[in-house]
Amino acid sequence: MNKPKRMLFILSIFLAVALMVSVTAGGALAEAALEIEQDPYQLIPSGEVEIPVIGEADLKKFDFPDNEALHFVSNLKAGWNLGNTFDAYDDGNASLGLRLETYWCQAKTTQELFHALKTAGFNLVRIPVSWHNHLVDDEYTIDPAWMDRVKEVAQWAVDEGMYFIVNIHHDNSTQFFYPDDEHAEQSERYLTAIWKQIADNFAGFDEHCILESMNEPRLVGKNNEWGLDGSSSANTAVNYINQWNQKFVDIVRGTGGNNATRYLAVPGYCASPNGVLSDLFTIPADPADNRIIISVHAYTPYAFALNTQSTDSTFDLTESKDKKQEIALFMNSLYNKFVKNGTPVIIDEFGALQKKPDDLQARVNFAAYYIASASTRGMTCCWWDNHVFTGNGERFGIIDRVNVRWKYPDIALAILENCTYNREP
Repeated sequence: MNKPKRMLFILSIFLAVALMVSVTAGGALAEAALEIEQDPYQLIPSGEVEIPVIGEADLKKFDFPDNEALHFVSNLKAGWNLGNTFDAYDDGNASLGLRLETYWCQAKTTQELFHALKTAGFNLVRIPVSWHNHLVDDEYTIDPAWMDRVKEVAQWAVDEGMYFIVNIHHDNSTQFFYPDDEHAEQSERYLTAIWKQIADNFAGFDEHCILESMNEPRLVGKNNEWGLDGSSSANTAVNYINQWNQKFVDIVRGTGGNNATRYLAVPGYCASPNGVLSDLFTIPADPADNRIIISVHAYTPYAFALNTQSTDSTFDLTESKDKKQEIALFMNSLYNKFVKNGTPVIIDEFGALQKKPDDLQARVNFAAYYIASASTRGMTCCWWDNHVFTGNGERFGIIDRVNVRWKYPDIALAILENCTYNREP
């Protein structure tokens, strides 16, 4: 082959290879573009881990009564917390007002976020709210601008066909409500004023609105803050929490309309499972038939799920038998006391924080097993998302609210793939 022909031959091969590379790259780009167009929020498996689907070989199916309340909670499927948002506070700077919404999480809540959650398959959003930084007088009148903003965000959930929970969150202090004798009178005044305003303002919402009395009511700062110890102070605290849960139900029901029959959620001491499993805990009397939901928080197993000082970052579906047993133990107790007897339960805070860059599979395994374990016992769960992704603290964030993109889609998918186990389609 002479030189000109040889050069022409080489050039043709080069052009053919370049065309093939271009077509392949173009196809990949087109495929990626299509994927993004189909799911702009990127709820797509990362490919880095396996997403388990728990079945009968892993968990038995439990029986529970066929009643409206349990069907209601079953329909909630999977929940998510709008954490570090309306629950944020700064007692040293009372002038922050509406800016407190972004004070901790650095992200203003958008309607698109709720659309992303609903598109993914979440059907419940818990909206924790602290009210004490937003009072305009000594009568505990809530700033209308703060109330209106909370209602606006709640309406976005309803617009998406989702359910929402609103509560009293970080107001548990000696200045506002505190379950001991010294602060009992002040506490009842405060809680009565706040509950009445919440009930009046949310009366227009239908059954998609669930009101929750308190968040983790407890003896803040005491040795028994996070658990009942049989002491007189703990027993007294439980007594006040029972009284306040009853007062909450009475106030909400007394406002009539939709509030006369809406579902209401009540916790026990520090919202722990043991707080409601205690013989001292009482379910408030309610003129509405079976409309009380027991709410608990359970970051279990604690060393793995919540303890930032622990190096435990493993959850293996085959090897972690003790951890699985720990989950089964408290869920069995809740099932036996409440669900089996027709009273619904929502675990409205759970999760597993990120401890190491390579612990994603463990967190995915945990989410799948925990959610399926609750689902088979008729309970619905809400992942605690505080929008924290960096640092050495409680990194529970799974969706980037600023860009509305799933940061940890595998965890969300593990929840969604397992939240209907042993439930009606």
